[in-house]
Amino acid sequence: MLDWDLATLLFIIVAAWLLLHRFLKGPSLRAYDQPVESRPGLRDAASADHEEAVRLLEQAATEIRSASLKQRLTAIRRVMERGFLDAALVNASEYRIEETSAGGVAGEWVLAPQSDPNRRVLYLHGGAFVSGCPRGHRMITTRLARATGAAVLALDYRLMPEHTRRDMIADCQAGYRWILDHGPDGPAPVRELFVAGDSAGGNLALMLIAWARDAGLHAANGAMALSPTVDMTLSSPTFKSNRKTDLMLGPGLGRFLRLPKTVYLLLTWGWSRMVPSNPLISPVFGDLSRLPPVLVQASEAEMMLGDARRYVNKARAAKSSAELETWPGMLHVWHIFEPILPEAREAFDRIGQFVERCTARQE
Repeated sequence: MLDWDLATLLFIIVAAWLLLHRFLKGPSLRAYDQPVESRPGLRDAASADHEEAVRLLEQAATEIRSASLKQRLTAIRRVMERGFLDAALVNASEYRIEETSAGGVAGEWVLAPQSDPNRRVLYLHGGAFVSGCPRGHRMITTRLARATGAAVLALDYRLMPEHTRRDMIADCQAGYRWILDHGPDGPAPVRELFVAGDSAGGNLALMLIAWARDAGLHAANGAMALSPTVDMTLSSPTFKSNRKTDLMLGPGLGRFLRLPKTVYLLLTWGWSRMVPSNPLISPVFGDLSRLPPVLVQASEAEMMLGDARRYVNKARAAKSSAELETWPGMLHVWHIFEPILPEAREAFDRIGQFVERCTARQE
């Protein structure tokens, strides 16, 4: 039997802990922290309309906090399904919205009057991988259809914790394969394809374009990621510097980040059943070469700003085309407040211009 003294045992424990920490956190991304963003428009601060968006967010947060811990996830999903704004602000008669099955995955087509069924967007909603649905994101998908002139397929992928992260990824991959040969009017090859998503959905969108490249599938013409999370190790400096200014994510995520880093890396590993730096769940750690053009939009006040900056810098270093556009003082995924926020309308205009630039490259 080994006869270790206390000092030796402590040394072994500390060494094992440090090795585990290094294994979980992945390689350093600090080289990609330099600012690269451009700021569309002339604003140096959020518009006055932003105060109404903040009020609506706090109203939803109060509803969620009033639920018991046992019912908290149910409350979050109820809010996300309903959306933050009155659904009447989406003029349903102006859009064509139809349920569909995309390779066995539920979803809905969203078309504006000018939507071309052969120009398609695969949209992946946000919701921290545990909530969200196509219906609750119609404020985004209807505006996206209008801005891009595309038929938008919003995928209703499986959520955690009832399902695994790999189940969710498999649904997104199935949706990608399906949209290549199916449009809103039935089987038809895609002419122009885009992938888009917000927050957690932005993570899935950026994962998909790298997966499609490696799988040898038809590449998207471009990808749009709105306030995406790209690093499940949560190592970006803006997770700390923007904690107080991120009114949506700061209160909850800030508490999680007070845990010792190795502890939350272990929790993420157990939750996702994958090492946090695995490119399937942290796209920024993957090979970002030979990707379609990518447009990332983020708020300068949100915790995800550093994720966006690191992804774009690393993609550019790998010779891929990537752009980062930022707006001052906005909420995380402010796009969902488009009916009341001029900054959201600006963002969708910029997305429309990006799509036109991408399609022009293919001509």
